[in-house]
Amino acid sequence: MWLQDVWFFLWGLLWAMYFITDGFDLGIGSLVPFLGKEEADRKVMLHAMGPVWNGNEVWLLTAGGVTFAAFPKVYAVMFSSLYSALMLVLFALILRGVYFEFRGKLDDPRWRKVWDGCLFLGSVLPAVLLGVAFGNIFKGIPFDENGVYHGSLFTLLNPYGLLGGALFLLLFLVHGAVYLAVKSEGDLHRRAVATANRLWPVLLVAAVFFFAATQVHTRLYDNYFAKPILFLVPLVAVAGLLGIKMFLRKQAVGKAWISSAVTIAGAVFFGVIGLYPALFPSSMAAGAGLTAHNASSSPLTLSIMLVVALVFVPIVLAYQGWAHHLFRGKITSGDPAYEEVH
Repeated sequence: MWLQDVWFFLWGLLWAMYFITDGFDLGIGSLVPFLGKEEADRKVMLHAMGPVWNGNEVWLLTAGGVTFAAFPKVYAVMFSSLYSALMLVLFALILRGVYFEFRGKLDDPRWRKVWDGCLFLGSVLPAVLLGVAFGNIFKGIPFDENGVYHGSLFTLLNPYGLLGGALFLLLFLVHGAVYLAVKSEGDLHRRAVATANRLWPVLLVAAVFFFAATQVHTRLYDNYFAKPILFLVPLVAVAGLLGIKMFLRKQAVGKAWISSAVTIAGAVFFGVIGLYPALFPSSMAAGAGLTAHNASSSPLTLSIMLVVALVFVPIVLAYQGWAHHLFRGKITSGDPAYEEVH
């Protein structure tokens, strides 16, 4: 049983890592039409993402792989129930990847404008749909004892699910704006800071509404009321959210980005802890829900996976740390790779 609990925690951790790392990419991509007023600005924004975006998506593949290997029943029911939404996410992410390869192939403003629109769509759509998906998981998915989903894509677009989508998008927009402020200078830096400051109160309102709606539409708070010490987790998220504003006022954008990462991690674990031991609850029948205990792989499989994770996850962390260290600092027109990002 302890192996199942460990993998439940790791499942949540991998999603948190993905949202922290790829979240700022999605945020910057969503802000390109608004902050990329000139081609020079767009080059800085693209170069901020360019060296690390594909490495960040490793965490998404890992989270999906862990779901498949550690909790195969959850993987089967989840991907059949959320098939339309997840396929849209996949196509959007593919579009974003193709964008990085094709935008600079023609020296034509119209060509670049089309691909900038693709980047915007490929960034906003995953941010919103991932929030919608997790909001519905918190709420409960309408599937029966046989794992058959009773609904459609529009079933997921309920008020609570859409509120989750709005919260995720705002989290990533602030995360991306602060990261852009870290990587830029001059007028673009000032506009990135101003954008983060303008979006912060909107994020605060969305977070308050989401936490309040969670009490009405879900049972996430049951675990917290049973063990009040767990309220420290959402309090960490709140502290991170307040830290963003505090550090932006002090012009400490690096610390503001760390606070944003803490906010995202705290929000993810607020949901994960509230769900425990459920992984994919059913809104149709309590007995149909899938948990870490009734949907896991064998103890031998979980043991082997744990050894593999203990070996390779630190390698991935080391690689990403090295990549961010290699491309640290502000992006300027004097960078050797600046002209390579068109």
